Amino acid sequence: MSASQDELSFRNAIREAIDEELAADSDVIFFGEDVAEAGGVFAVTPGLRDKYGDERVFDTPISELALSSAAFGSAVAGLRPIVEIMFADFLFLAMDSLVNQSAKYWYLSNEQKSIPLVVRSAVGGGIGFGPIHSQVPISWFLGVPGLKIIAPSTANDAKRLLKAAIRDENPVLFFEHKALYATTEVREELTGQEILGKARIVREGSDITLVSCMKGVADCLEAARLLSEIGISAEVLDLRSLRPMDNEMIQSSFSKTKSLLVVEEGPITGGWAGEVISIANEVNNDGMKLWRIATEDRPIPFSPALENEFYPSATTIFESVRERHAR
Repeated sequence: MSASQDELSFRNAIREAIDEELAADSDVIFFGEDVAEAGGVFAVTPGLRDKYGDERVFDTPISELALSSAAFGSAVAGLRPIVEIMFADFLFLAMDSLVNQSAKYWYLSNEQKSIPLVVRSAVGGGIGFGPIHSQVPISWFLGVPGLKIIAPSTANDAKRLLKAAIRDENPVLFFEHKALYATTEVREELTGQEILGKARIVREGSDITLVSCMKGVADCLEAARLLSEIGISAEVLDLRSLRPMDNEMIQSSFSKTKSLLVVEEGPITGGWAGEVISIANEVNNDGMKLWRIATEDRPIPFSPALENEFYPSATTIFESVRERHAR
């Protein structure tokens, strides 16, 4: 096997997961805006239409509500749709179908019919897309029973978690950070069925737990490296799933380190970071420290210089931890 075959990019991980699930199950279909002929605006899905045909991989009009409604209807009819909504900023246009139909149908049908659908969508900033193409709107859906929310940080996790999401019997929102598409790592052998809802410790530590997901995990790992140079041992926890959250692992890591910082790319008000802190706070936290870093409650700037300062980074994480430990 060549060196290039040993590497897996985040972009190719997504494509491979969809390809393999289309091949494994004839009920799986894939559709969205420019996903077939163009291969996706982020070049994630080229070649899938040619391989599986227009009935299973096809382009759609630009209507997020129509997309999510078609996904719901096809899932009710027995298919397993994967839908790409190009930018997650426009998921609010699909709210009724996702929140009031897909997420509640298992309950409304008296547990007679599940809705196995996946909505893939690109999130996040740092590449100059401005305030309405750079958001991470996870908090819009965090309080919706019946939805699962997945947010991978690495290529291997992206593949294994997307395959699990497609096989899951529930509606799943699968968020892909735009800044991660070109990242690569050594390919891992996928063994067994991944369980959605499980976090992962990606670096062991004893003095503080840094918690994040998607791009924030890499920032936390770099901050942990910087902290180690000044004698602070940081554990890094990759949530991977934001609904459900892995309460047990969050509480276990916090109980060990006695200090926890959550790093979220998204508005601090109403964000998922507050939920992590609440989960951690349910353990005995006498003398323990909990806090969060997130973006300010204002639109994301277009200017690259302003945008770079807007988001949490390894440096802001490092400085925040150093300041807290000095108290």
